[in-house]
Amino acid sequence: MKPQVTEKNFFYIFLAVVAIAGIVILWPFFTVIVLGASLSVVLHPLYEKIKKNITGGVSWIASILTTLLFVIILGVPLFFLGSTVFVQSQEMYNSITHNGGASLYIQKISTSVAEILPDGMAIDVEKRIGEVASFLSSSATQIFTSTITTIFSFLLVLLSLFYFLKDGKQWRDMLIEMSPLPDEYDQKILSKLSRAVNGVMKGYLLIALVQGFLMGFGLWIFNVPNPALWGVFAGIASMVPSIGTALVAIPAILYLIIKEDTTGALGFGAWALILVGTIDNLLNPVVVGKNIDLHPLIILFSVLGGISLMGAIGILVGPLVVSLFWSLLSVYKEHFK
Repeated sequence: MKPQVTEKNFFYIFLAVVAIAGIVILWPFFTVIVLGASLSVVLHPLYEKIKKNITGGVSWIASILTTLLFVIILGVPLFFLGSTVFVQSQEMYNSITHNGGASLYIQKISTSVAEILPDGMAIDVEKRIGEVASFLSSSATQIFTSTITTIFSFLLVLLSLFYFLKDGKQWRDMLIEMSPLPDEYDQKILSKLSRAVNGVMKGYLLIALVQGFLMGFGLWIFNVPNPALWGVFAGIASMVPSIGTALVAIPAILYLIIKEDTTGALGFGAWALILVGTIDNLLNPVVVGKNIDLHPLIILFSVLGGISLMGAIGILVGPLVVSLFWSLLSVYKEHFK
């Protein structure tokens, strides 16, 4: 018996060491794997329809078509937005070079900011702009590297999505087979986790649509060009924690200031900060909690905790971990208590 016990203990220790080494190796791609797996769960019904009605049951072709459709849905608005930003940047550059240079616009911004601020407060706008320009200049290499890294990560997400769609069922069956729990429990846990992923992703998508609509509507009210296109971008940006819709709001406020529309800048700033900026905090716990059958307060703390511990991906991982814990408690209550 002793040799068997020793062999078993050695195997467990060796398994733990290899598992830890595997986690360490894969950890840099944790965000990519989570996003790829989550997107595959959301897009799986579409994949099944394409596989059944278009590809005649050929899974790899259905996976490619589903991934391409996802890229098109996401990429078309970004392409038009990029084209608009490029054209407007050229127009602004031409306007600056033909109307007294950048100093005139800086003076306009300084005047508008002075009108907005209470008496006794002052901001050296020219100095602040110089600091921002200096920071951007010194960080050009880092910004370029981050951009390349983001593009590479996005490509890896698409590759992961393809394989999760194509081989997801096999991996699911493999997990069930390797699990020491009875298949009934495994099926229940995985089913609840799948519903949680769907609920979280669809909940965030709904919130993004609401924020994008509100931002676009506000831009239209305050006469900022291309409000619909910028609203779409605001919806996409709203899913980035800490930054979110500020990517659209701040340039829009600067645009209104340059146009010497101080009232509009103040009004839109209030709209973006009070309404658009806080609506996600109100909707997030309710919408996501309803989709995954958890109390809104638990969802709120799981999102905040996830972001605090893991950064941007925590907005997805936090609720999923709590939902998994809740599912395990449910299984324990029904089958072990």
